[in-house]
Amino acid sequence: MLIPSIDLMGGKIVQLVQGEKLRLEFDDFEYWIGKFSVYPLVQLIDLDAALRQGDNTALVATIARRLPCQVGGGIRSIERARQVLESGARRLIVGSALFSTGDGHARVNIDFAATLAGAIGADRIVAGIDTKNGAIAVKGWKENVALTPDEAIPLLEPYVGGFLYTHIDGEGLMQGFPIAVAGRLRGLTKRRLIVAGGIRSRREVDALDAMGVDAVAGMAIYTESMAV
Repeated sequence: MLIPSIDLMGGKIVQLVQGEKLRLEFDDFEYWIGKFSVYPLVQLIDLDAALRQGDNTALVATIARRLPCQVGGGIRSIERARQVLESGARRLIVGSALFSTGDGHARVNIDFAATLAGAIGADRIVAGIDTKNGAIAVKGWKENVALTPDEAIPLLEPYVGGFLYTHIDGEGLMQGFPIAVAGRLRGLTKRRLIVAGGIRSRREVDALDAMGVDAVAGMAIYTESMAV
């Protein structure tokens, strides 16, 4: 299944390359809401909240009330999780809060994962597993932790309804997603698996779908390289 992505920064829809360089920006929200209204799921990310440089809370709520969204960006507490769900989100993408490096040792924050699952239900949680050079990246992809998806996914499996794996090295480049990586990840979990990063064609989406993997696309849609 194809999942269109809406990334918000500074009150606009944006597309970044590898989470850093601004490539595209739009403020014609009605156009994109209408275009994505035929999809059963849309991914909505508040990049400002993820980067701890403000938020787009009102805009997230406006879009989430009109489109079926899984929402991510800056969800670090039970209170915030409940607020985003109450604003209209179907599911939450939680990333950085699931990992801890407090004592110099990287680990999965099982306590938070379990508490969050108990508070809102595991089926409403998508664990964000974003990697840069093979290691999990957190805090808006500005920091890496010494953990791999292969280590983290089995530990988080009991507390989430799905996983979102973003291949940061290919994000926004439209050079294709590494299909072999998707196959390896599919073997790690029985939960829903969604991948993102570099996806550029319907053929690629179909190949992932045949493996039981959903695909998030952004740049390919906004540049009209992939029809929606």
